[in-house]
Amino acid sequence: MDTKRPTIPAAEEILGGYFPVLDHGFVALIDYMGGDDSVEHAARVSYGYGTRRVSETRGLIRYLRRHRHTTPSEMVELKFHCAMPVFVARQWIRHRTANVNEYSGRYSIMPLLFYRPEPHDFSLQSQTNRQGRADEASPPGLYQEALARWDQGRRAAAATYEWLLGEDVARELARIDLPLSTYTQWYWKINLHNLFHFLSLRVDDHAQREIREYARVMAGMVKRVAPLSYEAWIDYEVAGRDLGFAELQALRRLLDASEHGLSVRPGEPGLSADQLQHLGLSPREVREFLEKLKAAERPDFQLDLSRMRPPEEFAARMQQAVPGTLE
Repeated sequence: MDTKRPTIPAAEEILGGYFPVLDHGFVALIDYMGGDDSVEHAARVSYGYGTRRVSETRGLIRYLRRHRHTTPSEMVELKFHCAMPVFVARQWIRHRTANVNEYSGRYSIMPLLFYRPEPHDFSLQSQTNRQGRADEASPPGLYQEALARWDQGRRAAAATYEWLLGEDVARELARIDLPLSTYTQWYWKINLHNLFHFLSLRVDDHAQREIREYARVMAGMVKRVAPLSYEAWIDYEVAGRDLGFAELQALRRLLDASEHGLSVRPGEPGLSADQLQHLGLSPREVREFLEKLKAAERPDFQLDLSRMRPPEEFAARMQQAVPGTLE
């Protein structure tokens, strides 16, 4: 069908395709409005749809991102269909700048699909991060015991849910003891500026691994919708670093030291921890500042199109997990 709305071939290629995430989840780009050209047209509001070189569009988009002129990016919107464990959804919903319509356990029967982490993702509590897990996997025996206990609790919760439904108890009550590992799903629509904010936090290594997997897939989708905006986001926000006043002072001191032939390596004259603290940085800020000075990797969230699946595949899986249709 012919359309007068702007379309982007790379985005059209994945539109309506479902990408698996975790064991039962998915992300699909359902619709989009605009792309890099839309950002440019919004910024150059007096400029029409004439011919421009890509380099000019790229330069403008990078300037806007670099100087935090965000309104033009708000003119681009993306709509996703996502399925995730409830505990991931509760992290996700904290980003309050999107339009959300979630699967209703009051109206519909919940599919009994539960998230199970892989052995390499099952770890002890981090000793340095109060809200995260250690980098190393836990002992295999502990993982197997955890699986057994999880499965026992989930079977009991599922059985109670099915029994309550069979007794015609209201669905809004029958669902209340289903665990946080239960999968839910929603439609999630957001503009490009707010999406970049979400992704900056959720592709970061400090984010929980499960939500990070969703963010990486969504970043790959953004790359297809607005590749120049994506590139600027990677350069200035993902691989770039924000610096505070004291950190800028430290860098100026580094430059002065370099001009006078002094050492500028961390821990040596020119950038000692004591000097940094005298500039007003706390011990933790000193550690974070030195981390910022290390060479940063420039990630590339490229979608693997071989993983794209038709929606019917996931719809069938969800339907089979609904009580009353289980084999």
